[in-house]
Amino acid sequence: MKEYTTEFIRNVALVSHSSAGKTMLTEAFLHFTGATTRMGRVEDGSTVSDFDEEEIRRGISLYTSVIPIEYRDVKINFLDTPGYTDFIGEVISALRVSDSALVLIDSVSGVEVGTEIAWNYCNQFKLPRFIVINKMDRENANFQKALASIQEFSEVRLVPVQLPWGEKQNFQGVIDLITMKAYKGEGKTAVDIPAEYRAAAEEARVALVEAAAEGDDELLEKYLERGSLTDEEIIRGLRGALRNHTAYPVFVTAATAEIGIAPLLDAVVNLLPSPADLPPARAIGKDGEEELPASDSGPLAVYVWKTTADPFVGRQTFFRIYSGFLASDTRVWNQSKGVEERLGTLSVPRGKELFPVKTLHCGDIGVVPKLSETVTGNTLCDKAHPLTLPIPEYPKALYQVAIAPKTQADSAKITPTLTRLCEEDMTLSWHMEPATNQTILQGMGDQHIEVAVRRAETKFQVGLVISEPKVPYLEAITKKASAMYRHKKQTGGAGQFGEVHLRIEPLTPDQELEFVWEVFGGAISSSFAPSIQKGIQSVMKEGVLAGYPIRGIKVAVYDGKEHPVDSKPIAFEIAGREAFKLAFKDAGPVLYEPIMKVEIIVPEANMGDVLGDLNSRRARVLGMNTERGRSVITALVPLAEMLRYTTQLRSLTGGRGFFTMEFYNYEMVPPHIQQEIVAARQKELQAQKAD
Repeated sequence: MKEYTTEFIRNVALVSHSSAGKTMLTEAFLHFTGATTRMGRVEDGSTVSDFDEEEIRRGISLYTSVIPIEYRDVKINFLDTPGYTDFIGEVISALRVSDSALVLIDSVSGVEVGTEIAWNYCNQFKLPRFIVINKMDRENANFQKALASIQEFSEVRLVPVQLPWGEKQNFQGVIDLITMKAYKGEGKTAVDIPAEYRAAAEEARVALVEAAAEGDDELLEKYLERGSLTDEEIIRGLRGALRNHTAYPVFVTAATAEIGIAPLLDAVVNLLPSPADLPPARAIGKDGEEELPASDSGPLAVYVWKTTADPFVGRQTFFRIYSGFLASDTRVWNQSKGVEERLGTLSVPRGKELFPVKTLHCGDIGVVPKLSETVTGNTLCDKAHPLTLPIPEYPKALYQVAIAPKTQADSAKITPTLTRLCEEDMTLSWHMEPATNQTILQGMGDQHIEVAVRRAETKFQVGLVISEPKVPYLEAITKKASAMYRHKKQTGGAGQFGEVHLRIEPLTPDQELEFVWEVFGGAISSSFAPSIQKGIQSVMKEGVLAGYPIRGIKVAVYDGKEHPVDSKPIAFEIAGREAFKLAFKDAGPVLYEPIMKVEIIVPEANMGDVLGDLNSRRARVLGMNTERGRSVITALVPLAEMLRYTTQLRSLTGGRGFFTMEFYNYEMVPPHIQQEIVAARQKELQAQKAD
């Protein structure tokens, strides 16, 4: 692959709802430009972009692939992203390193939930974009209807640059409104516009010229004077409109049939910005924020947007250069980790293929193997000129599962494997839940978790079993109680003796243990106090009522007895433990549950269904308001009712609703629910004993 300098590079993300045809569009680009000899098919698992075993098995994209297309002496790095909402982290990472986007719309379905989500993220990253109405050869394809669905959603004016030449099975090419020519099939040769489309094309061209004129003040004056613009002026005006977000061009294709491919690639080269055309990137340096114009001569600033681990190839680090340039076999400074890394052979990726290159220029995307410390989100730079590029905000993962090793051999590898998986994917996280002794893995949804678990098995050879996580309840008391326990044991010559009298009273559940020594007159030596406290703390860890940690208790040891020979620390530890258990049972024990503050954002039409569902989840609604057709509900809901809410909210809102939640406080569990929890826990403990 040739070397390309900054102005001859385009970084373009392909985004859409699942199955709008992104992967097949990259296949058509590859075949059209001669990079492949035949087009692959998603159904056969033969596409360049979807090469992972799991992608082939499921028939959907799970990861972002880089597909560079060489066309008219320009390299277009297409980033083919997943369309399924569980894998939104991959989309965000791709948009972070893209300079523009192609938003694909299915000609039959129009705007779908994945389109909306991708569109909103494109807005967040302020990306110029094309709308590509794809699959125009489908039965029931309708250009106007698909266009109307996205125009209704977009705040920016959408301007067709092409009209379809026929629809459904009669779709045979595109009518280009800039050149006012028709292009049949893949679009290499131009012909005159057929008579029946001439009037519609002329009308649409007027709207296009107006939008182009508005993109540039000088052109607007010319247009008002002359009433028309040249083809070159229209292209210049559209470039300005794209950059200022005053208009987005609309194109038509049928990727699988390779129709409309050349005109679309021409438009990408002519209209979409190169890294050099964009405002400078911003980074944090030694003396605050720095601006980094896209130039090989600038200080080195490289953003790592993706890392993958493969048992055969090893670790692969994908990066984009925002300033400076990179050469193979050089050393760079990882500012995020504070370590030096040696770069081996630089390559340009195309799906799973790697093309080694000596140099990569500013603005380009590449991959390097076997970096030991670098992970997604890190910045590589010169040690003498440290820089940190910003990491985008990823949505919080709210779908939780408990993870356990399949075998004893797997248990040793579980921690490094989960850490590696979470380093690769910014929307995965894991933690140990001390209240339930479970390892919790959090992701964007069931498919996301499923893919991560399969990845652990295939890539890291670690078997994992998933189950529903337990709720981290707390045990507490509601009134004062006292108890005493005498521990007496005689074994041969040496014995054990310890007697402890203690009193307990409730504190708030956000407090732990307050231990008070009230023994006067030397009934027990104060040297045994730490042993008694240790015994109490061991019970507080294990729980008495249902095996959950105990919180919010004041314990006062006020009396007891000791033996001059047989009293040992272990005897008082046992006596303290048992006395505490007896007192706890008499002190009105209760369970406390975590309450979450939840903010749910749904389309207005789904508001009633979502509120009805929340009521069945013991929710207390704090407030509701509506903004731009979306309703925002704030509520307090027990965590126990929210474990599978991600899936439920998707089905209630057709995938359009989303929510955030954070811990609010602990509240007492209602008595009837407490009975069920305690009964279930006793059953579980009996089953464990039987095993």
